[in-house]
Parts: sequence; structure tokens; C-alpha cells
Amino acid sequence: MSRTRALIVAALLVVFIAVGGVLIYANTNKGGRNVTFNVTVTGAKTMSPSKLEANQNDTITLNIKSDQDGEVHLHDYDIAFEARAGQVVSHTFKADKTCNCDIEWEATSQPLGTLVVSP
Repeated sequence: MSRTRALIVAALLVVFIAVGGVLIYANTNKGGRNVTFNVTVTGAKTMSPSKLEANQNDTITLNIKSDQDGEVHLHDYDIAFEARAGQVVSHTFKADKTCNCDIEWEATSQPLGTLVVSP
């Protein structure tokens, strides 16, 4: 192979790797999205969906609708939702830390689900 061809092949390979790196980096989620979760609590025992996933630095809005009055508590972030039967209660917060945050019905410590915040 001639020297010119080898240089062309090497240059094309460098360009291909650079473009691939840019595309991978651009599609990597770094957080900072607005994420909304709509959940339903039934019988103070179950939550649907029960697993919520977000990334650190996302802005999370959590909308909770329950069929009875009571407090739903999001641990680690220490956010209390005062649920009223048939009404939606919301809270928006910045996911500034990673966690596997338990969500529970406070009066009975009944686990309802988890908010997973990944780096």
C-alpha cells in the first residue's frame, strides 16, 4: 500500500472515531431533564407504578393521587405529600442526590415504591 493511501486510511479512521465519540457523548444523559411521574396509591398499600427512575440533576414533579387521606413520604429527600382522597397532590424538586429512595404510607410505614435517582 502506498504511503498516501495509508495516510488517507489513517485520516478516515481518526474522523470516524471522532464522530462516533461525539455522537456517543451527545446521547449520554447527564440529567437536567424535566421528569413527571403520575402515581396512584390504592388502599394505602400499593402504588402504581411502584418504581420511578430519574437521573441526578433532573427536575422531578411527582403527582400522587390516593383513594384515601394520609401522608405519602419520600425518604432521602424528606418530602411529605398530604394526600386527600380523589385529589392530586404535587411536589416539584431538584434531584440533587443519588438514591434508592423509599416511598411509604407514613402512618403505617407501608412501603409503596421506590424512586431511583442515578448519577
